[in-house]
Amino acid sequence: VQLVESGGGLVQPGGSLRLSCSASGFTISVYDMNWYRQGPGKERELVATISSGGGNTRYADSVKGRFTISRDNTKNTVYLQMNSLKVEDTAVYYCNAENRLFSRNFWGQGTRVTVSS
Repeated sequence: VQLVESGGGLVQPGGSLRLSCSASGFTISVYDMNWYRQGPGKERELVATISSGGGNTRYADSVKGRFTISRDNTKNTVYLQMNSLKVEDTAVYYCNAENRLFSRNFWGQGTRVTVSS
């Protein structure tokens, strides 16, 4: 079972990045998928959530209107489109798969996003 994030990097304020989270060893179609982040000196926070069917999404207030979570169950992959990036978005971003019914919870290793001029 593995979640692998990619797409992080260095970007200037106002720029965009698209993070991907590819799953292997299990199918994400029965999992709610989440993106978390942990900034320097900060606690890990939930950024965005998408339900297993993709019909429901939720966002942290700090990213509403700028970030978009999506999923492609046929590719076993979840995405996080990040636009209008701010310095305060700098963090390690983690992908999480959660199935509360079966008490399953998987984490990726994280991908670093640095927003700086």
